[in-house]
Amino acid sequence: MSAVNDTQSQFAVFLLTGIPGHEQAHVWIAISFSIMYAISIVGNAAIIFFIKTDPSLHEPMYIFLSMLAVTDLGLSISTIPTILGFYVFNSREIIMDACFSQLYFVHLFSITESSMLLLMAFDRFIAIFNPLRYTSILSPRRIAKMGLVFVVRGVVVTVPFPVLLRRYQYCQTNILSHCYCLNQDVMKLSCSDIRVSSFYGLFVVISTVALDALLIVVSYVMILKTVLGIASRIESLRALNTCVSHICAVVLYYTPMLGLPVLHRFGDSSTHLLQTLLGYIYLMAPPLMNPIVYSIKSKHLRARIIRVFVK
Repeated sequence: MSAVNDTQSQFAVFLLTGIPGHEQAHVWIAISFSIMYAISIVGNAAIIFFIKTDPSLHEPMYIFLSMLAVTDLGLSISTIPTILGFYVFNSREIIMDACFSQLYFVHLFSITESSMLLLMAFDRFIAIFNPLRYTSILSPRRIAKMGLVFVVRGVVVTVPFPVLLRRYQYCQTNILSHCYCLNQDVMKLSCSDIRVSSFYGLFVVISTVALDALLIVVSYVMILKTVLGIASRIESLRALNTCVSHICAVVLYYTPMLGLPVLHRFGDSSTHLLQTLLGYIYLMAPPLMNPIVYSIKSKHLRARIIRVFVK
């Protein structure tokens, strides 16, 4: 019995993994990731600052955008220590408690971002379906309540991830598939019965991200139905044009978000490189591209940014 207990020992640390087969390019990867993180943090922080300080941007659409920027900031900051630590300082080890804390915040901000995209889809539907009552329906107080409900939802559904993982034994290997921690990645390293975590993870994906995606699709079906009822073709195109930025944000988020769990559950060694690349896209593309897309497509926000550089 003691021999069995010795073989099922608890690892003190996990080992992070970079892009397989590209170890000689770590310097260039580190420079690229550092630039991407800098753009993400500065871009999202600038959007929050402009929306907060400019009264003309205190409309529901921009309030939701600032909430999305806060979520993107949290997602970037939660992964910076291990990703840049790995590529810049070659720091491969992460203690278990730090790993569990990181995966909690990564999943929390990911689920919250899905919620923000759903709220922004609802915002676009109200703006097109009932523009005269747009600001009265989406009052700042109501927006705050909706945002708080979805944040609480993310906090509650994410708590069981690290709680369950702490109860498992890790006796096979301690090498992760990425240079950051994900629930499904750590879960596969356990030699305990992980069926509860596996089923709960699937439940969380279906009840949060998949449900949000379905409701976003329903929102856009209703938006298209409303737009097609507008007699003027110019007005129809103008209404749809206000949705372009949000559609880009949805595609950037949901493509890797839904693809990565599928690869982790059903992929094999041949898909490891694809898992790694999709994992970086999942974490870095939305925080990096959302500020750029909205700054280009939003007329008022673009004008506010230009005024900073051109008096």
